[in-house]
Amino acid sequence: MLRSSPVSPGTSWIFGYGSLIWRPAFPHLARRPGWIDGWSRRLWQRSTDHRGTTDAPGRVATLIRAAGARCGGAAYQIDGADLPSVLDALHVREQQGYDAIHLEVRLDDGSTVSATTWVATDANPYFAGDESVAAIADVVRRSHGPSGSNLEYVLELERALAALGAPDPHVTAIADILRPRGDESAPGALHPDAAITIVRS
Repeated sequence: MLRSSPVSPGTSWIFGYGSLIWRPAFPHLARRPGWIDGWSRRLWQRSTDHRGTTDAPGRVATLIRAAGARCGGAAYQIDGADLPSVLDALHVREQQGYDAIHLEVRLDDGSTVSATTWVATDANPYFAGDESVAAIADVVRRSHGPSGSNLEYVLELERALAALGAPDPHVTAIADILRPRGDESAPGALHPDAAITIVRS
């Protein structure tokens, strides 16, 4: 259940666009739907520490600058007293190629907050780059790591985004390939990969 809370002094915000949406694992005052402009979610990052191994890296989400794109996720309001420990834990969780950045996030009530999120750019050694959804799905189907199967990651991400009212065509296209036939309970397909313009920084 999403909890609405006013923006208060002494609090900070974390924006989750991957597993943080359904498994934040940190204390928070509120969880709100949020959107960022100019970024697109792509499963272009290799994972050997969570959803894969060194011999068989899985694929997890990162953000890619994309003109005209909009990416939905979950914004978490963090009490100032909890912030140092939350950031320490997330720096460890996102250590494989991810850097913390600050983004403007628009919340469901129309207000805007500055939030911290973690992005893996093409400068990191685990960046897989632009792969077809079929190629990504093939990797995901075969990958498993300390945090569980890569298949679980993709299907849980798709479900979590649908619950937020922010389905992602890229994630759904991959999930559609992986979803067991006859699974009527899962979110349906939207469209294949939408055409986007990638802006390299």
